[in-house]
Amino acid sequence: MVLLRQLLGDVLRQLRLRQGRTLREVSAAARVSLGYLSEVERGQKEASSELLSSICKALGVPLSHVLRDVADQLALAELQHEPVMAGAPPEHERISAESIPETPEEITGEFRADMVAA
Repeated sequence: MVLLRQLLGDVLRQLRLRQGRTLREVSAAARVSLGYLSEVERGQKEASSELLSSICKALGVPLSHVLRDVADQLALAELQHEPVMAGAPPEHERISAESIPETPEEITGEFRADMVAA
């Protein structure tokens, strides 16, 4: 199972390293302890929305950019771990003939005379 905090940490670390910045520089700019930022980057701690915003600001990257990168990586991870059958709906969307209601009572759970054709 892929953890969101691990993907988020990976994206933040990649951005920081691409900029050639140290944990110390980014933690000071984001006003977060170096140890905590390190734990966030390693996926060991969940970053609050406020902390995430502060880290993104320190990196000079929009939060939406980070979240988009995380979403893209999550989608790839899901595709790698879940087999997809072409044309078949996901398991939770499949229905059987037995599950389709046939009478007004089955639909509403009660009998209503106004739902019966004359």
